[in-house]
Amino acid sequence: MEQSPSCLKLFGSWASSYTHRVQLALKLKGLEFEYVEEDLTNKSPSLLLYNPVYKKVPILLHLDRPIIESVIILQYIDETWTDHPIMPIDPYERAIARFWCHFADDKLGPAAGAVFGSSGEEQKAAVCQVHENLKLIEAELREGAFKGRRFFGGDKIGILDIVFGCGSYWLAVFDEVMEVKLVDPEAFPLFHAWLRDFEEQKEVKEIIPAIDRLLEYARGIRQLMLNLKDTTSSTSTSTTTATATTVATNNSNNNVVIESSTSV
Repeated sequence: MEQSPSCLKLFGSWASSYTHRVQLALKLKGLEFEYVEEDLTNKSPSLLLYNPVYKKVPILLHLDRPIIESVIILQYIDETWTDHPIMPIDPYERAIARFWCHFADDKLGPAAGAVFGSSGEEQKAAVCQVHENLKLIEAELREGAFKGRRFFGGDKIGILDIVFGCGSYWLAVFDEVMEVKLVDPEAFPLFHAWLRDFEEQKEVKEIIPAIDRLLEYARGIRQLMLNLKDTTSSTSTSTTTATATTVATNNSNNNVVIESSTSV
């Protein structure tokens, strides 16, 4: 039996693509929920209570029980409210979707985060890594598991569309703030076409943050990250990037978290 959505509460951050994943899934399901904006420079007792391990958003509270980690939350939503499924029905298709969700968070997201927190030759190398990852997705759209589909989920948005697509607005940030184009329509025509279609969906438009606010935030955070890296040149790149993200978050007046491998 499906449970009532009346006891749903989402703790999130306005610029977090991981939060937007959950918001989009709830909207696609037609579920009502209470949204709580978290000040990540001064984390609430509720956030620390419900996610004491990672201390991050999003957190979905259902019947006073917390579910954490965005992809886990998406699967929980789909299993609890079965109308308008976002996961494939076929077990093999579900396995494929889970694999590429992991790829998005394990490979693509961290590579994009490295582009944001670097400059010069280091940034060029990070951009190349993003492009190598996108080539794999483009190949799947052209000749692989997703060939001929409008969305990764088929005719309708599915879990993989949510995971790949939420955060697409950050592409404008990369273009404007760093003059870096990560998704070239000529190099990745199928992925680019899918992304444009995804962004035109009504539910997606409802969750996209104001670009001016996002640009202002991103410029400040990026400068903080680069400044910190300059003062910790003896530290390894990966450690410095993670530390810079933490410091930038703690010093931001916008009370949001930068999208990188250090946030969920």
